[in-house]
Amino acid sequence: MTKEEFYGSHLENLEAARKQILGIIEEYPEERGEGEGLQAIMYCTSRIKSPESMRKKLALHGFPADCENALTKMYDAVGVRVICSFFDQVYQVAGWLEKRPEIEVVKIKDYIAYPKDNGYRSYHMLLKMADGPGKGVRAELQLRTIAIDFWASLEHQMKYKQEVRHESLIRGELKRCADEIASIDLSMQTIRDLLAEDF
Repeated sequence: MTKEEFYGSHLENLEAARKQILGIIEEYPEERGEGEGLQAIMYCTSRIKSPESMRKKLALHGFPADCENALTKMYDAVGVRVICSFFDQVYQVAGWLEKRPEIEVVKIKDYIAYPKDNGYRSYHMLLKMADGPGKGVRAELQLRTIAIDFWASLEHQMKYKQEVRHESLIRGELKRCADEIASIDLSMQTIRDLLAEDF
């Protein structure tokens, strides 16, 4: 099933919201002065959730797997991921986005302060577009560091693989790596702060 077949006339609104969110993120006021270190937003990715993935998620939550439920029960038909350099920048960018009048923040899931059991750390914002081309559309915005994004891409591959040999060993290693990455992220942030004191 194609996105056009599943989302129908709503696909245009979803695309409009996706582009609107990316446009808002591009307006983030990066400080580029000498000695400021790495910019806060390194890059962004976005997508409209595939019908197969959305139908599986709806079924998992006990909802009929149709477009109406995808748009009214879920928030991630539109997904945007913002990759930052450091944890503190994740919170700075999120705070800036919360103040934007085009965005209504419905719910926050802070998996950085409260990681998942598997070690996953990310900051999720469930949104409803309050104004503009995507008005009324729900979306999920994820903010995370480069290191955690690298970890999450590998963990995602395992999650959706049919059969995984040595699954418990791999899960244990992923958890250990997630904890080490979080520690390294904080150490790098400390080094950045110390370097900034010299300017």
